[in-house]
Amino acid sequence: MSLNRPVHGGNVVWAASVAGCSPDRLLDFSASINPLGPPQSAIAAITTHLNRITLYPDPRYSELRKHLGRFHQLPPEVIWPGNGAAELLTWIARQLRKCQSVYVLTPAFRDYARALQAFGVPIQPYALDLLDLSKLASPLPLSPNPGSGLLLNNPHNPTGKLWRREEILPILDRFEFVVIDEAFMDFLDPSEDQSLIPLIQDYPHLVIVRSLTKFYSLPGLRLGYAIADPALIEQWQHWRDPWPVNILAEVAGIAAIQDDDFQRQTWDWLPPTRHHLLEGLRSLSGFDPYPGAANFLLVKTQQSVTELQEWLLKEYQILIRDCVSFPELGDRYFRVAVRSQAENQRLLDALGDR
Repeated sequence: MSLNRPVHGGNVVWAASVAGCSPDRLLDFSASINPLGPPQSAIAAITTHLNRITLYPDPRYSELRKHLGRFHQLPPEVIWPGNGAAELLTWIARQLRKCQSVYVLTPAFRDYARALQAFGVPIQPYALDLLDLSKLASPLPLSPNPGSGLLLNNPHNPTGKLWRREEILPILDRFEFVVIDEAFMDFLDPSEDQSLIPLIQDYPHLVIVRSLTKFYSLPGLRLGYAIADPALIEQWQHWRDPWPVNILAEVAGIAAIQDDDFQRQTWDWLPPTRHHLLEGLRSLSGFDPYPGAANFLLVKTQQSVTELQEWLLKEYQILIRDCVSFPELGDRYFRVAVRSQAENQRLLDALGDR
């Protein structure tokens, strides 16, 4: 296996080199992207506005902010579009350097550490109990160090754990600054949604990060947004490059968030398909999947995941997400996206042959 192991999912160029095939022959379970997309409305918007690539984007992204504000029933001044959630996390980490330390739930998305370490922010890890996701292995202190920040992922990546709104609200005032990454929240039906976006204006020290690339299957366009106090947004705007979001990403995002049919199709598709995959994994000897609220499942196994990953690539051209980049998980956990029923069955059949 190549030593240049990727730390994120979706690296099909690397995987194809291991599998000995072209990238388009791979079945990618490593990136948690909606297999129903991208919506045709977004593709049509890109096609219609191709002539606009001769123009610079509006550096204030007024139209995109207006539509996102309408989508969330918020003023556009609290919306800050970015080049994917990763870019937004970088500038938010610069804000967090004012904190004495930042509490981060572990295992954690690797980009949190990247962004915080880039600005020398001390990280205070606190662990999720992998034997019982309903509790923490080391509970958050009632009185954190003065000036502490909190970075929370909900639903949590990589476990899929969902915290209910009433579980999060009591801890907000314990911290100087709170960031909640809700990159996978839009996969929940509105009746199950636990987002704190409706309460954002009640908590000036709260920032919420969202992604438009996972739910709408647009990772190549790089599009996300933060929701925060307008004064913070004005400050962050001076820190970054003038045009982080390209025009085609902007028009695709505006079209996608207005596509009610695509949203409903996804909400109807995910729960039964995820349940079928969960039960299929449970039926296989040596695999212990965690139930989750997002469009992926974390799986514990008794064998080396790096060896399993290599075998799946070479024998079946299937890519799973190893969890080696999560120090708390290592070589006995992997993550798989929920794909179509037929594709999920291909994965189950391959794992059954191991």
